[in-house]
Amino acid sequence: MNSPASSHAALRQILEVTRKLAAPFDLDTMLTEVVNASREILNADRGTVFLYDDMTDELVVKVGTGLQDVRIPANKGIVGESAQTRQLINVPDCYADDRFNRAIDKQTGYKSRCMLTIPLIGYEESLIGVLQILNKNSGVFDDEDEYVGQALAAQAAVVIHRAKLTEAIIAAERLDREISVARDVQIGTLPKGMPVIEGYGFGGAFQPTDQTGGDLYDFVPMDNGRVFLLMGDATGHGIGPALSATQVRAMLRVALRLGSSLGDAFVHINDQLCDDLPDDRFVTGFFGVLDGNTNTVDFHSGGQGPIMHFHAASGEFDWHPATTFPLGYMPQTNLAPPLTANMQPGDVLGLISDGIYEYENESGEQFGQARVAEIVAGNHDQTAQHMVNEMLRAVRDHGGAAPQADDITIVVAKRLNE
Repeated sequence: MNSPASSHAALRQILEVTRKLAAPFDLDTMLTEVVNASREILNADRGTVFLYDDMTDELVVKVGTGLQDVRIPANKGIVGESAQTRQLINVPDCYADDRFNRAIDKQTGYKSRCMLTIPLIGYEESLIGVLQILNKNSGVFDDEDEYVGQALAAQAAVVIHRAKLTEAIIAAERLDREISVARDVQIGTLPKGMPVIEGYGFGGAFQPTDQTGGDLYDFVPMDNGRVFLLMGDATGHGIGPALSATQVRAMLRVALRLGSSLGDAFVHINDQLCDDLPDDRFVTGFFGVLDGNTNTVDFHSGGQGPIMHFHAASGEFDWHPATTFPLGYMPQTNLAPPLTANMQPGDVLGLISDGIYEYENESGEQFGQARVAEIVAGNHDQTAQHMVNEMLRAVRDHGGAAPQADDITIVVAKRLNE
């Protein structure tokens, strides 16, 4: 047993280490400081910090003299036992202990003689990792070393936990900035205003579930009183689907600029997405051309439906299902001719995403087609944008406190009364 004077000296060293570790180090530097301080205070040859990875339930060597890229299950070996029991383990003779893993010594060429293994416990008894000290330079680790080691580990656990939280906050802020940029890019691709086609009015809205979303819509003016109507939904939420949605819009505009027909644009974009997207990703999409001279909308609907057509004269609705499979699902070999919707005075064409139809309230009841039809029928004499706004208001009222589970996109085209 060491003298009280030596104990006080060790504790003064720990306090000095604690003061030093209070500086704003990054995590790797912090871990190196912990190992170096442990070796110095305990007069040992080597030290290792294992951090606990709760995602894989493994202990990972982050800083270790002579070690790198080592991951072990959190319940294996001496270090695993220390992590599981939250107890210090003092092994005076490593090769006489059945729990000792000789493979690491064999791998590194190092001879472990004695070992002190101490769990690092953070706030609210959370497991931060394990500190392991090897080969005391004079003899084996004694009771005094255990006391000093535990005091050091307690301080180290706090500063390591703080460093991990700081890195996580910095990473989250960086991700928030990247998502904010992605959102700005996506919002920047939405139409800045409604198209101007004689005899028609238009409305649109896009409300993502996350900061970015997989839905898209666009109006692309064409020649001879025509406008291209685009509405789609990339599977999933977040940045990935948002990029897919932006890609579809960009490819469509290039195709139209090159003079592609409705069918050619649909096929080429579909086949390109088959090459670009993972097998479990696709984009539902409505591709339509509204012609203000013939008062028709020719369209293909890849997995997007139902497409709503309200007939003002009769008050009846057509609900067109998808005309083909989603974009990017499989190569197109035989695209059928487009469907045609004949727009009579007062008629309304609605391109409405699942985020509206399937919006659930707190009881799990969906908004449904009937409510959409009620809103359109009750407001068809209003502007297209008024119908869009009423639909948004109604779906929010229906949902109540229930969260929005899917992106919302609405595009409405209305033929004005003559």
